[in-house]
Parts: sequence; structure tokens; C-alpha cells
Amino acid sequence: MARIAGVDLNPNKRLWIGLTAIYGIGQHRARALAEKVGLDPTKKVGELTEEQVNDLRTAIESEGRIEGDLRKETQMNIRRLIEIQAYRGLRHRRNLPVRGQRTHTNARTRKGPRKGAVAAKKKTMARK
Repeated sequence: MARIAGVDLNPNKRLWIGLTAIYGIGQHRARALAEKVGLDPTKKVGELTEEQVNDLRTAIESEGRIEGDLRKETQMNIRRLIEIQAYRGLRHRRNLPVRGQRTHTNARTRKGPRKGAVAAKKKTMARK
């Protein structure tokens, strides 16, 4: 089993798909990394030798930020927006859509399930 950047890659998947399990590597970047190292992107991850995995690991590390570093940087950017009280920071703090989407209807993924204020009101009226 190949382990790169703290992530175990699925040995049954093709290389260019398996690399996308690493945070910060998409399909395009995965193909480019495989070509850079000189590997066939359609080869299965389980078929790679230890030397090929090491070459791939060094190429990924030299390429740029991935996994923990990238996650930390993203969180720091959001924290900075909140601290300077930018509009986007306020939207992050309130768990509302950040990029101008409407919230009158929709936005259920970000806002969570409906509160059901009417149902709660009916229950309190029934108790009296």
C-alpha cells in the first residue's frame, strides 16, 4: 500500500485517480505529477514499486503545499477574514453562504435543516 503525504492510496485505483485522495491534488495535477515522474497515469497504484512511490513522493513535496499545510493555510485565511470583520468573514462566522448566493429559499446545505418554528409553536399551544 502506497502512503504519500500521510494518506494511504487505494491500491485498486489508477494512479491519477488515487492521487486525488490527497487534499490539494486534483485530476489535472495528478496527471501532471505522474508525467513529471515518468509514470503511466493509468497504471494501478498497487503495481508501483517502492522506488516509483518514493520518486512520486519527492515530486509531490517539491511541487507545493498539500494536505495539512494547505488546510492550515485555508483556515488561517478564513480566520483573518473573521478578525478584520470583512463581510465574507461575517458570513463564515454565521455559517451562511459566502459568495453572494440567495438564502430566502435554498442554502439548506450551509444553513442546516429547517428549524420548524410553526411546529414548535403548536406544541406549546397544545400544552396549555
